[in-house]
Amino acid sequence: MKNKINILLMGFIIGIFYTNVFSQQKIAQTGFQFLSVVSDARGAAMGEALTSLQIGSSALFFNPAGMADMQGFLDVSGSTNKWIADITHTTIAIAYKPLNGQYGVFGLSAQYVNYGDFYGTVVDAASPQGYDDTGIFSLNAYAIGIGYAKQLTDRFSVGGQIKYVRQDLGSSTIPIIANGDTSKQTISNTLSPLVFDFGTQFKTGIKSLVFGMSVRDFSTQVKYATEGFQAPLVFTLGISMNVLDLVQDLPFNQSLIACIDASHYTDHPEQVKVGLEYKILNTVSLRGGYISNNDLGGFSFGLGITQDGFTIDYAYSPYGVFNNVQRFTARFAL
Repeated sequence: MKNKINILLMGFIIGIFYTNVFSQQKIAQTGFQFLSVVSDARGAAMGEALTSLQIGSSALFFNPAGMADMQGFLDVSGSTNKWIADITHTTIAIAYKPLNGQYGVFGLSAQYVNYGDFYGTVVDAASPQGYDDTGIFSLNAYAIGIGYAKQLTDRFSVGGQIKYVRQDLGSSTIPIIANGDTSKQTISNTLSPLVFDFGTQFKTGIKSLVFGMSVRDFSTQVKYATEGFQAPLVFTLGISMNVLDLVQDLPFNQSLIACIDASHYTDHPEQVKVGLEYKILNTVSLRGGYISNNDLGGFSFGLGITQDGFTIDYAYSPYGVFNNVQRFTARFAL
């Protein structure tokens, strides 16, 4: 067992080394970018480094295997995220564990994004300004997922999710020239592929040390016009531990969870994510995180308050010229 753990540790270290030294520039190779935006306040405050944590229904947005060891039988969470450029993200997730986990944990997730209102125009050579005003239109996207996770042993868990994704980018009016005559054709810019997530977690048996792995947003290629693209596929390795497990005779109930994730993307450079959460008496949580290779902002902060199974989380992330992003999550567990 020790040899296996050493191999896993070495593989994780190599993965982090690779992400920092051999990363390549990869830009604009995917679509459905709203799937990559984290709205969960706890996850955002901890630098999105939650791949190896058991986090109930929120695991559906990070690693589905992370809901396999849910303590209660029901976990419900909802988040709101005022993203940059006045884009609004809303997520809801539900995890249900029937018969004390005998048949695993079932999950349901939903994401919705409102891109706001836009002014529409269409080219018209006969018009004095060269175009016609087509009025105001709105753009939106959503994803609905069904997930499942199960503990195969007392140390190893697996999970997966299938998502129906729909993105509506309005319609386009294009000219068609044939035999000297010009006509117009309206094309709808709406796509709805299926997207898949998969993940595992392994408890090493060394205190609370856990390894996690996830593959998120895998899809077939789709296209709006001529250029094909996929969902924002990302492969992540993660490790976490309550470092206070190494300290004996603590004066009161407290924990300090440290997490590190290494993520490989298909559309931008690799990132290392680091998160910390200090919890006092299972009631108040103070959080911080950092994401490398992030042009607009790397650090994030947040806090959480838990009482009688109800939790409120808040996260604050500076985003340079876009000021800041604030997220709120409410969670209820039974």
